[in-house]
Amino acid sequence: MRAGITVITSGVAALAVLFLAGLVSAAEPVKVGVIQQRVIIEQTRAGKRTIEGLKEFQASRQRIIAADDEELKKLEAALKSQEGGLSETEKKNKQEQFRAKFENYQRRIQEFNREIQQKQQEVTGEFQKKIDEAVQAVAEKGGYTAVLDEGGVASIQVVLYAHPSVSLTDQVIKEFDRRNK
Repeated sequence: MRAGITVITSGVAALAVLFLAGLVSAAEPVKVGVIQQRVIIEQTRAGKRTIEGLKEFQASRQRIIAADDEELKKLEAALKSQEGGLSETEKKNKQEQFRAKFENYQRRIQEFNREIQQKQQEVTGEFQKKIDEAVQAVAEKGGYTAVLDEGGVASIQVVLYAHPSVSLTDQVIKEFDRRNK
């Protein structure tokens, strides 16, 4: 997921913390927390519902594609079995029908892929705003100067090591669930 304003997930994160440390007087400690957005998405009630909804949306499209695929296979088999008994004109007509259906099949796959990608982006954007709000609430309540996303396989890993005591993931999950029932 892409990060919002509250959660810093780029390579600039370390520089931002150092910059913030310079702005804070020596008497005030810099308090930094870390989160794992992936875990927040996977463990919040709304995140689980969102993931299931996306899976079902994708599965519904896949069922349609599978039915189209089966129809193409049957049409191809029929065309091959009738090939010897058809005139050249009939053969060309059947081949043209098959080609047209195959092109429609390919267009549908592309269309469904775009739909799935668009749906994922919409859901991700909405979900990110909610995560940002929960992170901000936890950070303000706990007096944190900055909150970094640990990142992971699918995103830039900003935090190479964080002691478990600075993890705010569980607190953010609770806050998120409290706000988004």
